[in-house]
Amino acid sequence: MPESDYPDVRSLHLFHDMADESFTALMRGAYVQNFPPQIELITEGDPSDFLHIVLSGTVDLFSQWNGRETSMATVRPISTFILAATIRDAPYLMSARTLEKSRIALIPSQDVRAVFDADGAFARAIVTELAQCYRSVIKAQKDLKLRTSLERLANYLLRQQKNAGGGEDFVLDYEKRRVASVLGMTPENLSRAFKGLQPYGVTVSGTRIRITDRADLERFAKPNRLIDDYTT
Repeated sequence: MPESDYPDVRSLHLFHDMADESFTALMRGAYVQNFPPQIELITEGDPSDFLHIVLSGTVDLFSQWNGRETSMATVRPISTFILAATIRDAPYLMSARTLEKSRIALIPSQDVRAVFDADGAFARAIVTELAQCYRSVIKAQKDLKLRTSLERLANYLLRQQKNAGGGEDFVLDYEKRRVASVLGMTPENLSRAFKGLQPYGVTVSGTRIRITDRADLERFAKPNRLIDDYTT
């Protein structure tokens, strides 16, 4: 890995407090690759040979079964993905592919496990990271199981609007088919759900969304920080 990338990797909470010699040991076996869009980086069921770090671009974590496919999460810079498989030396439970041109750092999993055993600060950071991932999964499950499809979409749009700066108009991060997959819906159900939100001030044109009455939409959606705030 080029030393010019070290500061970006070191800035991650996972690597921030570890000893310098431990970080150097990890970087010794690491390397960086550039990938074009729609390249499969890992396949579920395969051995977890590397810990991946997204330095630039966007990666889709997805899963397939019985002819169906669903998006599980989106990974953006600068962050790791599928840390649990690396630590457990277990098969990947998800596949990953680039959504756009991406620069990915790869650290051999055996090196990560060796430093985990030797560096207490690194081990504590990994436990914290995995705990946050676990909490995110619980929130996603609550969103899926406790809300109707219309409520899930409403809260998703409120989060997207906030992330876009809070203005009435904003653009979805990705195409509607993928939004439907993330929300556990079919594209047809998503289309009906958008129409169902029109009385609450939501209009849609392609991937451009307008929310003219956020307060009214919030009264319907009933956002909850124990579901919608992924920082807690």
